[in-house]
Amino acid sequence: MSASAPLISSLGLGENFLADYRPPPQNEAAEHELQPIAYADTLKPILATAKTTICWKKMSSAAAQDRISLYVISGFRSIEYQFDIIQRKLNAGQDMNQILEISALPGFSEHHTGRAVDLGQTGTPPLTEEFEQTNAFNWLQSHAKEFSFSMSYPRGNQHGIAFEPWHWLCSP
Repeated sequence: MSASAPLISSLGLGENFLADYRPPPQNEAAEHELQPIAYADTLKPILATAKTTICWKKMSSAAAQDRISLYVISGFRSIEYQFDIIQRKLNAGQDMNQILEISALPGFSEHHTGRAVDLGQTGTPPLTEEFEQTNAFNWLQSHAKEFSFSMSYPRGNQHGIAFEPWHWLCSP
Protein backbone atom coordinates (compact mmCIF):
# COMPACT_ATOMS: atom_id res chain seq x y z
CA MET A 1 0.00 0.00 0.00
CA SER A 2 1.51 3.33 -1.07
CA ALA A 3 1.63 6.43 1.12
CA SER A 4 -0.85 8.08 -1.24
CA ALA A 5 -3.38 5.21 -1.05
CA PRO A 6 -5.47 6.80 1.77
CA LEU A 7 -5.67 10.07 -0.20
CA ILE A 8 -6.69 8.25 -3.36
CA SER A 9 -9.28 6.30 -1.40
CA SER A 10 -10.71 9.54 0.01
CA LEU A 11 -11.24 10.70 -3.59
CA GLY A 12 -13.61 7.75 -3.98
CA LEU A 13 -11.24 5.64 -6.05
CA GLY A 14 -10.52 2.09 -4.99
CA GLU A 15 -7.55 -0.20 -5.56
CA ASN A 16 -9.28 -1.64 -8.66
CA PHE A 17 -9.04 1.81 -10.24
CA LEU A 18 -5.30 1.89 -9.66
CA ALA A 19 -4.83 -1.46 -11.40
CA ASP A 20 -5.76 0.24 -14.68
CA TYR A 21 -4.19 3.64 -13.98
CA ARG A 22 -1.44 4.23 -16.54
CA PRO A 23 0.93 6.88 -15.10
CA PRO A 24 3.69 5.28 -13.03
CA PRO A 25 4.00 5.97 -9.28
CA GLN A 26 6.45 8.76 -8.39
CA ASN A 27 8.51 9.18 -5.24
CA GLU A 28 8.29 12.48 -3.42
CA ALA A 29 11.59 14.38 -3.18
CA ALA A 30 12.83 14.90 0.35
CA GLU A 31 12.74 18.47 1.64
CA HIS A 32 16.55 18.61 1.89
CA GLU A 33 16.82 17.77 -1.84
CA LEU A 34 14.85 20.85 -2.90
CA GLN A 35 15.94 24.41 -3.55
CA PRO A 36 14.46 27.45 -5.29
CA ILE A 37 14.54 27.20 -9.08
CA ALA A 38 12.51 30.41 -9.54
CA TYR A 39 10.04 32.61 -7.70
CA ALA A 40 6.32 32.95 -8.32
CA ASP A 41 4.63 36.33 -8.71
CA THR A 42 3.93 36.16 -4.98
CA LEU A 43 7.70 35.85 -4.36
CA LYS A 44 7.07 32.34 -3.07
CA PRO A 45 9.91 30.03 -4.15
CA ILE A 46 9.25 27.41 -6.80
CA LEU A 47 11.26 24.36 -5.74
CA ALA A 48 13.18 21.69 -7.66
CA THR A 49 16.09 19.35 -7.08
CA ALA A 50 19.62 20.74 -7.24
CA LYS A 51 20.35 18.99 -10.56
CA THR A 52 17.12 20.27 -12.08
CA THR A 53 17.96 23.80 -10.95
CA ILE A 54 21.45 23.62 -12.44
CA CYS A 55 20.16 22.21 -15.73
CA TRP A 56 17.40 24.84 -15.84
CA LYS A 57 19.84 27.70 -15.31
CA LYS A 58 22.05 26.45 -18.15
CA MET A 59 19.08 25.85 -20.43
CA SER A 60 17.35 29.19 -19.74
CA SER A 61 20.66 31.01 -20.25
CA ALA A 62 21.20 29.29 -23.60
CA ALA A 63 17.61 30.07 -24.60
CA ALA A 64 18.08 33.73 -23.65
CA GLN A 65 21.19 33.86 -25.85
CA ASP A 66 18.91 32.73 -28.69
CA ARG A 67 16.37 35.43 -27.67
CA ILE A 68 13.93 32.88 -26.26
CA SER A 69 12.15 34.01 -23.09
CA LEU A 70 11.34 31.00 -20.90
CA TYR A 71 10.15 31.05 -17.30
CA VAL A 72 9.20 28.43 -14.71
CA ILE A 73 5.51 28.32 -13.84
CA SER A 74 5.66 25.45 -11.35
CA GLY A 75 7.99 22.81 -10.01
CA PHE A 76 7.85 20.49 -7.01
CA ARG A 77 4.42 19.53 -5.66
CA SER A 78 3.92 17.41 -2.59
CA ILE A 79 1.58 14.44 -2.67
CA GLU A 80 -0.75 16.34 -0.31
CA TYR A 81 -0.77 19.40 -2.57
CA GLN A 82 -1.61 17.22 -5.59
CA PHE A 83 -4.53 15.81 -3.59
CA ASP A 84 -5.70 19.36 -2.82
CA ILE A 85 -5.62 20.27 -6.54
CA ILE A 86 -7.83 17.33 -7.43
CA GLN A 87 -10.15 17.89 -4.47
CA ARG A 88 -10.64 21.56 -5.46
CA LYS A 89 -11.52 20.50 -9.01
CA LEU A 90 -14.01 17.92 -7.72
CA ASN A 91 -15.53 20.51 -5.38
CA ALA A 92 -15.94 22.82 -8.38
CA GLY A 93 -18.03 20.12 -10.08
CA GLN A 94 -15.46 18.75 -12.52
CA ASP A 95 -15.71 15.10 -13.53
CA MET A 96 -12.95 12.81 -12.20
CA ASN A 97 -12.20 11.37 -15.65
CA GLN A 98 -11.68 14.86 -17.09
CA ILE A 99 -9.52 15.84 -14.12
CA LEU A 100 -7.28 12.80 -14.58
CA GLU A 101 -6.65 13.69 -18.23
CA ILE A 102 -4.66 16.72 -17.05
CA SER A 103 -3.81 16.07 -13.40
CA ALA A 104 -2.16 12.93 -12.09
CA LEU A 105 -3.38 11.31 -8.91
CA PRO A 106 -1.45 12.03 -5.71
CA GLY A 107 1.60 9.78 -5.73
CA PHE A 108 1.72 9.68 -9.55
CA SER A 109 2.70 13.23 -10.54
CA GLU A 110 6.19 13.82 -11.90
CA HIS A 111 6.09 17.09 -9.95
CA HIS A 112 6.52 15.03 -6.74
CA THR A 113 10.07 14.17 -7.81
CA GLY A 114 11.26 17.78 -7.91
CA ARG A 115 12.50 17.14 -11.46
CA ALA A 116 9.41 18.31 -13.40
CA VAL A 117 8.85 21.91 -14.39
CA ASP A 118 6.03 23.60 -16.20
CA LEU A 119 7.44 26.25 -18.52
CA GLY A 120 6.00 29.30 -20.18
CA GLN A 121 6.95 32.04 -22.58
CA THR A 122 6.27 35.69 -21.87
CA GLY A 123 3.17 36.84 -23.73
CA THR A 124 1.64 33.37 -24.10
CA PRO A 125 -1.18 32.11 -21.85
CA PRO A 126 0.36 29.68 -19.33
CA LEU A 127 -0.43 25.98 -19.25
CA THR A 128 -2.26 25.92 -22.58
CA GLU A 129 -1.65 24.08 -25.82
CA GLU A 130 -0.94 27.49 -27.36
CA PHE A 131 2.56 27.03 -25.96
CA GLU A 132 3.14 24.52 -28.80
CA GLN A 133 2.93 27.42 -31.28
CA THR A 134 5.68 29.47 -29.60
CA ASN A 135 9.33 29.98 -30.47
CA ALA A 136 10.07 28.74 -26.94
CA PHE A 137 8.47 25.36 -27.61
CA ASN A 138 10.28 25.02 -30.93
CA TRP A 139 13.55 25.87 -29.18
CA LEU A 140 12.87 23.31 -26.44
CA GLN A 141 12.10 20.64 -29.03
CA SER A 142 15.52 21.27 -30.58
CA HIS A 143 17.65 21.93 -27.48
CA ALA A 144 16.08 20.67 -24.22
CA LYS A 145 17.76 17.26 -24.47
CA GLU A 146 21.19 18.98 -24.40
CA PHE A 147 20.27 20.15 -20.88
CA SER A 148 18.80 16.81 -19.67
CA PHE A 149 15.16 17.81 -20.20
CA SER A 150 12.47 15.95 -22.12
CA MET A 151 8.77 16.54 -22.69
CA SER A 152 6.83 13.95 -20.72
CA TYR A 153 3.41 14.17 -22.32
CA PRO A 154 3.48 14.45 -26.11
CA ARG A 155 0.29 13.82 -28.05
CA GLY A 156 -0.93 10.25 -27.64
CA ASN A 157 1.48 9.45 -24.80
CA GLN A 158 1.39 6.03 -23.16
CA HIS A 159 0.27 7.42 -19.79
CA GLY A 160 -3.10 8.71 -21.00
CA ILE A 161 -2.28 12.28 -19.90
CA ALA A 162 -3.41 15.08 -22.22
CA PHE A 163 -0.79 16.74 -24.43
CA GLU A 164 1.23 19.12 -22.22
CA PRO A 165 3.79 21.00 -24.30
CA TRP A 166 4.74 23.05 -21.21
CA HIS A 167 5.65 20.06 -18.97
CA TRP A 168 9.35 19.07 -19.03
CA LEU A 169 11.24 16.55 -16.89
CA CYS A 170 14.92 16.63 -16.00
CA SER A 171 16.58 13.21 -16.10
CA PRO A 172 17.93 11.95 -12.76
